[in-house]
Amino acid sequence: MEIAHTLMAIGALLLIGMLADEIGHRTQLPRVTLLILCGLAAGPAVLNLLPDNLTALYDTLSVLALSMVAFLLGGKLSRVHLRNSGSAVAIISVSAVVATAAIVFSGLWLLGVPAALALVLAALATATDPAATNDVIRQDKASGPFTSILSGIVAVDDIWGILVFALCLMGAQALTGGDGSGALLHAAWETAGSILLGVFIGLPAGYLSGRIKPGDPTLAEALGIVFLTAGLALWLDLSFLLAGIACGATVVNSGRHHSRPFHEIEHVEWPFMIFFFVLAGASLEPVRLWDLGLLGGGYIVLRLAGRLVGGWLGGRVSPGAGRKDSYLFGLSLLPQAGVALGMALVAAETLPQFRSEILTVIIGSTVVFELVGPALTHQALRLAGETGKAPSEDDTDT
Repeated sequence: MEIAHTLMAIGALLLIGMLADEIGHRTQLPRVTLLILCGLAAGPAVLNLLPDNLTALYDTLSVLALSMVAFLLGGKLSRVHLRNSGSAVAIISVSAVVATAAIVFSGLWLLGVPAALALVLAALATATDPAATNDVIRQDKASGPFTSILSGIVAVDDIWGILVFALCLMGAQALTGGDGSGALLHAAWETAGSILLGVFIGLPAGYLSGRIKPGDPTLAEALGIVFLTAGLALWLDLSFLLAGIACGATVVNSGRHHSRPFHEIEHVEWPFMIFFFVLAGASLEPVRLWDLGLLGGGYIVLRLAGRLVGGWLGGRVSPGAGRKDSYLFGLSLLPQAGVALGMALVAAETLPQFRSEILTVIIGSTVVFELVGPALTHQALRLAGETGKAPSEDDTDT
């Protein structure tokens, strides 16, 4: 009977995903938010309708879905894209990360939060949810200079976030009397090793991309590349997100007919994303919102301010400065989920004296940013005037 219940749940989730997609198109609500709300309603926090053996697959399905997202994000980092907007991507992404970390740390410290805890929370505030942002872009069929830069920022944002997290965690350990050098070494290994792994797999994959027939063979090739990269990254204790981005960037810059693998991934990505967002919603704990208090409320407000200031400042000083919509970059980078939670678990283990505060703030604020963030990303794309400009998937198939 467990198998029957699981199959019925899988079928129901896929149909719910189709319904969310249709409602999203008719109401302009992000389907990400709709799916998370469905998961929240069906999960343990409300109706508890999902079978345990399905929710137990959340970690595996998360890796499958996010590894595809990472590969597609890497595909945005082509030579043409980097030539046209690479400097803007670098400047705005660094500005958003630095400003967010600085504002969150300063604000929490002024509120009386211990410096070590404020440092860790400031670092966690820099993490984003590339899956949510990327899906809103696809749902809105957004295209244009703003969208191009935003896609690049999402692809590289977590690289800076990991480095900032390592530096802040090292500083927090020093303030509490520990040795923080290990955090920096681990971050250097995770960043450099992930990129090297992605390049190592991406080079032969790029060579094969124009030599394998389109259709099923290319789909098998693309999925094999994506999942092999993610599996090796996890086995080597690396970031499968960074490895996937590096692999996608290598393929798009080295392959013949390099668009084929990316189109094939796009065709099969959505069912995995349905499971990912629904199960992510089921894992949320709204009761944590009541536990946030002044610390959590301050973190949410300060992260919002840091994103807005960092995006605006980076957009003003980057090439083509003076963009009237530069403040929209920060508004588009609010979704926060898996990467932040992963970092929070590492920080909680490293600084057990602050474990309760770290996990309460990050888990509680994730509920807010995952539900509100995609809607704000949608509004930013709409205000930038770039929604509905990309060709539909049916057009790209021809």
